[in-house]
Amino acid sequence: MNEAETRIRNIDPLLKESGWSDSNNPDVPSFKRERYFTDGKIIGEKARGKARRADYLLYYRQPHFPIAVVEAKADYRPPSDGIQQAKTYAEVLGLNFAYSTNGELIVEFDFITGLESTFAKMPQPSELWHRLKTHGGFTAQQEDLILSPFDLTGGKTPRYYQQIAINNVISSIVKDQKRILLTMATGTGKTTTAFQICWKLWQQRWNLKGDSRRPKILYLSDRTILVDDPMNKEFAAFGEARHRMAHGEVVKSREIYFALYQSIGPRENNPGIYREYADDFFDLIIVDECHRGSAEDDSLWRSILEYFEPAVQLGMTATPLHEETRNTYQYFGDPVYFYTLKQGIEDGFLAPFRVRHVQTSADAQGWQPTPGQTDRHGERIPERQYNTEDFDKTLVLRPRTEAIAQDLTHYLKADPYAKTIVFCVDQEHADTMREILSNLNAEHVRRYPDYVSRITSDEGDYGRERLSKFQDIEDDSVIIVTTSKLLTTGVDAPTVKNIVIVRGVGSIVEFKQIIGRGTRVCEEYDKFTFDIIDYTGTSFQHFNDPDFDGDPLSEDKEVIETGDKQGSGGRTRTTVPSSEGQKFYVDESTVTIAEEGVYILNPDGSEQHKTYIEYVGGQIYSLYESESKLREKWTDQKSRSEIVEGLKKIGIEKELLAKELKFSNADPFDLFCYVAFGIPLQTREQRAQRVRTETDFLHQYTPLGQFVLGTLLDKYSQHGPDELRIPDALHVPPISEYGNIPEILKMFGGANQLRDAVEELQKLIYEA
Repeated sequence: MNEAETRIRNIDPLLKESGWSDSNNPDVPSFKRERYFTDGKIIGEKARGKARRADYLLYYRQPHFPIAVVEAKADYRPPSDGIQQAKTYAEVLGLNFAYSTNGELIVEFDFITGLESTFAKMPQPSELWHRLKTHGGFTAQQEDLILSPFDLTGGKTPRYYQQIAINNVISSIVKDQKRILLTMATGTGKTTTAFQICWKLWQQRWNLKGDSRRPKILYLSDRTILVDDPMNKEFAAFGEARHRMAHGEVVKSREIYFALYQSIGPRENNPGIYREYADDFFDLIIVDECHRGSAEDDSLWRSILEYFEPAVQLGMTATPLHEETRNTYQYFGDPVYFYTLKQGIEDGFLAPFRVRHVQTSADAQGWQPTPGQTDRHGERIPERQYNTEDFDKTLVLRPRTEAIAQDLTHYLKADPYAKTIVFCVDQEHADTMREILSNLNAEHVRRYPDYVSRITSDEGDYGRERLSKFQDIEDDSVIIVTTSKLLTTGVDAPTVKNIVIVRGVGSIVEFKQIIGRGTRVCEEYDKFTFDIIDYTGTSFQHFNDPDFDGDPLSEDKEVIETGDKQGSGGRTRTTVPSSEGQKFYVDESTVTIAEEGVYILNPDGSEQHKTYIEYVGGQIYSLYESESKLREKWTDQKSRSEIVEGLKKIGIEKELLAKELKFSNADPFDLFCYVAFGIPLQTREQRAQRVRTETDFLHQYTPLGQFVLGTLLDKYSQHGPDELRIPDALHVPPISEYGNIPEILKMFGGANQLRDAVEELQKLIYEA
């Protein structure tokens, strides 16, 4: 039997014999076949790599508590052939038991004991749970807590890594661990994970005193959006049990509390309302973005955590251990679970990215005032060279901002309603950028007055309203937002496609938070990837940091940019904030875009520096060696599709290349031949016109046949070779208006004759 037959005839009965059911009853130990637990890495704009799938997952409680993974082998293969795969999947899924079987013999690996065994009968569910329970030393009450179900009212089961995080935190709590840390990349659902943890504790009436009441839980953060969004969205299932602590009001009758440090913590001449609560009032405190502030030894807010010392304190962060986060890890300890940006991209849950580095002449060469030059306000500008780290901190060089805004506007013309966040130096810089971008995009601003908006802390309720529209995937009224610090974290905007960096980001922690604004995937709105557009060289600095763990887009681990780079430019400059002081304002100067460059990371981690165009040319040349070899395959529709899909897997996309070459009306074949073999570019219209005027091809057919083939030629000229697909092209106007497919085929004498005609048309289009 093959593997599929072996599963049905041998392995399913083997599992059922030992008490594993294939029902959906959550109270019955069960098995599920072919369980995908990743989505498959995103390759190119929409394609995905292969998702990871276990042949069987065994659940002690389904779908809340998976306990083992089983790999299936055909009955003629030894079961040991699959044990390594089973172990690999078990490790990824955080399971302690891995099995491989051919339906006759079973190989088991037990991660608790480290032993591998072979036997003829599958262990029963109660046996596996007994092993786990004994290893963990759980009491009956703790067992109920660990096995309590998730809240699935929203219709979504937590992803595999969220389940591990939830179960690891719950296991730590039942083991009386008081400080717990979760490190999960931005966009991977820390808030959802926190909600499920609270739901389990609340449903099981867990509390530190061991009585029958529900727990008192405090959710703490330092930004309004990080408190209000969880309370109103993920934690909505708690209903009236929720309470927002604010305005000095002391309420003690609820169970799930949400608060800003600033609202309850100590301030000048005010010890803070947190002291109105007993130090053991809360059973659990969740500290969101815990790397910011509260865990630092000298933090004003540290006193809140120290006051509520009896409570279990769960810290959540997206940032691994780094010099900037050392205090956090010293306070909370090592994370009980760690899910990185790199893992999220590999699993296909996070969007991969391209990085374009663009440098103005002022950044590349520096800017100097003329002797005695004064600024907008008549202030004499100190005579020295001003560089990237000075702009908009010490020297406000408006022409530089205009050059950046013009370049960004040109870039966005390809997709003017792609949601974009522009990170500026400060609120003043954000407002200047808003004004210039707004004027440059007047055609869109006429339609939507808030198309370009500044969203900073100064905006208050009006800013929050525009932010809500920006986050709304259905709303196109706010597309480009300029900000300084406010949107670096806590903004869940799934359709953000562009992260624009116009200020130095010296902190890798902040840098990862910034790019995290784009990592969410939103398939229903074609958001699979995003671009980082860097005008400061910030990303060069941080991608070279060994603590950065994100893989850029493509199999070759590319970081793709644009244009012709003449050297490393600003790459070696470190952009760090200068000290506060007087600003000088310059309104007149000549600033242009000097360089647009790229660096690519090889699979071995070493760097190459080249343009995207050079990269594509090198890859095409290595694959096809000559124009004629590429043409031979390109002329055939099927092999052409294979070429396009194959190139996507190494990060080469015809749409992006056309954008980089600023030649959108060329056939992809001509783009590839230009960058790889130096063949002059021509338009699709030129190719189509040659077929019309230099061949007798169309004249050999009836008038209706000429109409069909001429229409295909027109559509090719307008949109490209995908329009030549048969029979797809026959279903759309104007061809479809002349009859159904059998009637159209009759014009040519049959399907084979039409296929031959289209193949001949393609050969003529691509003749040299």
